[in-house]
Amino acid sequence: MLRQLRAAGRRLTPQRQAVLRIVAESKAVLRPADVYDRAQAAGLRLGLTTVYRTLDILVELGLVRRLHLEDGGPCYAASGQGHRHQLVCSGCGRVVEFTECNLADLHQRLAQRTHFRIENHWLQFSGLCEACQSKAI
Repeated sequence: MLRQLRAAGRRLTPQRQAVLRIVAESKAVLRPADVYDRAQAAGLRLGLTTVYRTLDILVELGLVRRLHLEDGGPCYAASGQGHRHQLVCSGCGRVVEFTECNLADLHQRLAQRTHFRIENHWLQFSGLCEACQSKAI
């Protein structure tokens, strides 16, 4: 992490370290307000604006992933290493990452049809995890 920050010309501030730790320790996705609330509960002095800016920087560096819930609000989860996609539980917010990605044919067809130079993609599925399915019965 320190190497990635320095390569981007950024410092590892206590605020950045705290935000990353809060996101990394969570088993579920967090909204910026959730990160702020957890920081306050831990006695850390972080402003909500600092949380938003820090999350943007951590996303830019690939340390945190920005996800979107069905209600449209951004939320965040720690990044795994390498190319990954997510399953997000719409009940509890739990995130499961997976690496399967058989999109090469689609990638090529889209690029040819739209004349886009596709540089990246992300895939997110939403639904109910096993525990939330059990609660719904």
